[in-house]
Amino acid sequence: MKAVASRVRRRRMAPRMFVASLCAALTGALLAGPALPSAQAVSTVTVVVQTVPGSDQAVEEAIDRLGGHVDVALPIIDGFAASIPANHLDALEATPGVTAVTPNREVTFSGQYGEGSGGASAVYTDVLRASKTWDSGHSGQGVGVAVIDTGINPVGDLAGKLVGGIDLTSEANNVDSFGHGTFVAGLIGGSGAAPNGAVKGVAPNVKLISVKIAGADGSTDLVRLIAALDFVATTRDVFGTRVVNLSLSVAPLAPYQNDPIDIAVERVWHSGVVVVTAAGNRGNTAGAVTSPGDDPFVITTGSSDDRTTLSPGDDTLASFSSVGPTADGIAKPDIVAPGKSVVSLRAAGSTIDQANPGARIGTEYFKGSGTSFSAALTSGSAALVLSRTPGLTPNQVKARLTGNARGAGNIVPAAGRGAGALDAYAATISNDTTAANNGLTPGSLLGVSGNDVIPAGSSWGGSSWGGSSWGGSSWGGSSWGGSSWGGSSWGGSSWGGSSWAGSSWAGSSWATASWGVG
Repeated sequence: MKAVASRVRRRRMAPRMFVASLCAALTGALLAGPALPSAQAVSTVTVVVQTVPGSDQAVEEAIDRLGGHVDVALPIIDGFAASIPANHLDALEATPGVTAVTPNREVTFSGQYGEGSGGASAVYTDVLRASKTWDSGHSGQGVGVAVIDTGINPVGDLAGKLVGGIDLTSEANNVDSFGHGTFVAGLIGGSGAAPNGAVKGVAPNVKLISVKIAGADGSTDLVRLIAALDFVATTRDVFGTRVVNLSLSVAPLAPYQNDPIDIAVERVWHSGVVVVTAAGNRGNTAGAVTSPGDDPFVITTGSSDDRTTLSPGDDTLASFSSVGPTADGIAKPDIVAPGKSVVSLRAAGSTIDQANPGARIGTEYFKGSGTSFSAALTSGSAALVLSRTPGLTPNQVKARLTGNARGAGNIVPAAGRGAGALDAYAATISNDTTAANNGLTPGSLLGVSGNDVIPAGSSWGGSSWGGSSWGGSSWGGSSWGGSSWGGSSWGGSSWGGSSWAGSSWAGSSWATASWGVG
């Protein structure tokens, strides 16, 4: 694999642009590039290209002349993914209308399963006082939570919870064959139906939207993640999406204003959707927070170890939980929530289920650790807040969650605990109207204050949220491994149709031996 040299350039009236070293662990293998006149083979790389609004056609024509091609549009970042010979990256960067070129890179779902002989914790809803919130009548009702992950299997405690979604992988079956996404979804909105409500998610009455970006091997990349965020922002009114959960990690590229994943999450945030993300599992070493948790706007969650007790006084910072500050000097995470040996739903027959039989708890549940799972608990808590006060902006939700955090007990160092330990009940019953993120400069919206929310129909550099440019034929015509990304429209009726609510989800295929316990 030919590495791409790291470089930084400035362009008038445009963000700094750069090409960092190509990640050696890219999900998709590099294809053989076109032959040069000398017949010497040159590798082809996948890059994310950001452009000046209105210059797309000219840039695409330039890519064609350079021997490359556009793969898929990514309107949420005013750009697209493209494949191009590696030796022509300098020419692409210098093309008029190009503001940034970023090599594609790996996105990971990290967690530990069945670790050691320690106990399994299913007390997190009580630790967060979420169960007290349910008693006051707020359980996530009316709130849609999008889960960008490995898919969600609507079995057991998730039966009837899915209202729509999309599969952006070559599997194209909406099935969680890896197992991470179902575990995450159970923490957010598991109903506790089996056995007898012993294990519930934080917001048991939320609606879930499954946005699958990884298949059975758990591998995915930046392009699919950005496309998934595009889908969430575009269909937010279709599904009532108010929260998006990102239990994943991407190697950060500083500064955050130039990183397309940070630009994408900020645009989702400013569209009115709360973005919750994991801090990463790189340990308690300063600077270990991963992207998009390094973005200052979003709610970045670290992990505490609740030691299976209800008292926060004995909680500690989990040894795997990443701490800040970020490369941009931003204090992260924003908050901590239980993430050590937590119990959630088992995706029977999935990759992690088969690889970790010791993590099984009975026939329905599973044990795992990671900031991925702490983020899920925070997403559920955000849904509780919104179920009581639907009109809050993302900045106000963040202020209620961080402003009502409890003392973090023995959690040290300070850089690892953020505002403290999440208290879902205090945040939900709060009447605070202040907003977080005051004074922040968005990387994605120059001139937009931290308190602004961009309504549906507003333009992002010429691309309309909800307009035809978001749901056009570029999605239906683009193929990943031979499988189409979907129909002609992101926001069409097909997403809420019978394919998600019908017999295919509730039928006998979910009760077959492949999902049962042998």
